Amino acid sequence: MARRPVVTIDGPAGAGKSTVSRTVAERLGFTYLDTGALYRAVALAAGDDAALAERIDAAPTTLELAGEIERRLAALALSLPLAFSDRGTRLAIGDRDVSAAIRSPEISQRASKISALPAVRAALLDQQRRIGAAGGVVAEGRDTGSVVFPDAEVKIFLTADVSERARRRAAELRARGIAAQDAAVQREIESRDARDAAREAAPLACPEGALVLDSSALPVDAVVGLVLDAVTTRQRS
Repeated sequence: MARRPVVTIDGPAGAGKSTVSRTVAERLGFTYLDTGALYRAVALAAGDDAALAERIDAAPTTLELAGEIERRLAALALSLPLAFSDRGTRLAIGDRDVSAAIRSPEISQRASKISALPAVRAALLDQQRRIGAAGGVVAEGRDTGSVVFPDAEVKIFLTADVSERARRRAAELRARGIAAQDAAVQREIESRDARDAAREAAPLACPEGALVLDSSALPVDAVVGLVLDAVTTRQRS
């Protein structure tokens, strides 16, 4: 292949996408594109307006956010000076590094609601596609292979049992000094899964032609190896 491929890795929360995607990108010398980080950044920035954040957090479903709130969030997404660095492993809003701040459970839940809004997704779509236009990108998210890069050369759908996903996410949060119980994290993941699968705009789904990998009982290195094998096979074709 003359052009380095675009690799998409989609799947539900806690399936191991971030670790696998970052490692694959590093091994290949590709740019890592965490599409979810962009929505998390919008969710974080929305917190600067206490009234806006309260309305988002209190909304039982995204239907309550349509209209004025959706328009405000889309405008916010378009105006934020977002920039990835270190091959996509760090994200800043202007000169503020938000790589750690966007990972809290509160921001995760807010981002899940925001990312279901069509106007917000449209506002961030062009930015994602610009990053991947030249190839040599490993894109992680929930619709990277189905919507953002439907013509990606390699598509992966990474999943795992919900209990295992909750255990991993809770351990990750505790490692960052954030109190987390497996049962509570599992409830949050199940709620997020339901929203992501039911949303009208780019619902979570396995992209057509994707290689499905269940990481429940696989170590990270094994999953990374399978993804790298898929990339090698595609490059040789």
